[in-house]
Amino acid sequence: MTDYPTDDPTATPFSALVRSPQWRAGADAWIASTLEAAGLRQSGPSVQRRIRPWSTQLVAPTDQGPVWFKANAPGLAHEPALHDALAEMAPDRVDTPLGVDAERGWMLTRDRGPTLADDHEPSPAEWLEIVREAADLQRRVLPEAERLLALGLPNCSPTTVSDRFELLVERYAGLDPSHPSHISPEERPAFEAARGDVARAAATLAVGPMPTTLNHGDLHPGNVLMVDGGLRLFDFGDSQWSSAPEVLWALWSWLTARTGIAHEPVFAAYAEVWNDVVTPVEFDELLRAAMVVLPVNRSLTWLEAIAGSTAEELARWGQSPLSQLRHVLRPWPSRSGRAD
Repeated sequence: MTDYPTDDPTATPFSALVRSPQWRAGADAWIASTLEAAGLRQSGPSVQRRIRPWSTQLVAPTDQGPVWFKANAPGLAHEPALHDALAEMAPDRVDTPLGVDAERGWMLTRDRGPTLADDHEPSPAEWLEIVREAADLQRRVLPEAERLLALGLPNCSPTTVSDRFELLVERYAGLDPSHPSHISPEERPAFEAARGDVARAAATLAVGPMPTTLNHGDLHPGNVLMVDGGLRLFDFGDSQWSSAPEVLWALWSWLTARTGIAHEPVFAAYAEVWNDVVTPVEFDELLRAAMVVLPVNRSLTWLEAIAGSTAEELARWGQSPLSQLRHVLRPWPSRSGRAD
């Protein structure tokens, strides 16, 4: 993942590339060879289920059930190698892929049935299990920072946030006024005024007792699988190396926007996994700081996701980088649960 992508107007948009017969032929050939190496036999042609500016998915039938192929756009192409490494580090938390092509950002996985969200409305107990598993994964990968960052996991640690905020504000202010993420001259002073809040939050996290570790980036029941009686996390395309509590942002958004379940007990269950390093009072302070810096880091993810989008895709998703950054202007948790 590059730090601040620059769209190349001469490049073929990812969504157009993955629709081409040549690309599909290459992907299908890789799927077939990967299945053969894994001892599976393909029993029919693949079907392209979804195309987005940042990824596409194909599904292929086999003699052992369907398999899923995912290809990521260049800015998020680190996901397959990251997923593979996490499965090695925590096989009871992350399902092992059938195959990975790290250079091309391709991955093949078994179909594990519906996600937790698709299967049923998660119970309060299941919400607690999700956050405990996420926290456990964060603790397990702590010694692996160098390895994960070398795979392309974005380094969004607290010491990088203030500079990132400045650069993103400058970047969005410099966009053409027709761009959905353009910061207008009228709005820019609000961002300038938020510099101090961002810097203080980042400093609080940098010196606080909770570590910098893996933030899934989009942790919610739609990215949780039920496997062999336990839960497995997947979809690590939005992941970053950042302050630990940032992982709670997407969960809070889902809970407040889609359920009647209070977020406080869920957050408390997450904090309990860290109770050997942080007190409840310290956790509350760090959580509030994390909710300030996370929008800065997530804005970068969205900037990568829409790089090279078509005009139609920009009309649909082009406002997301700025809408994320705007969250720093509204204190948490007074804002709505929608995280975009």
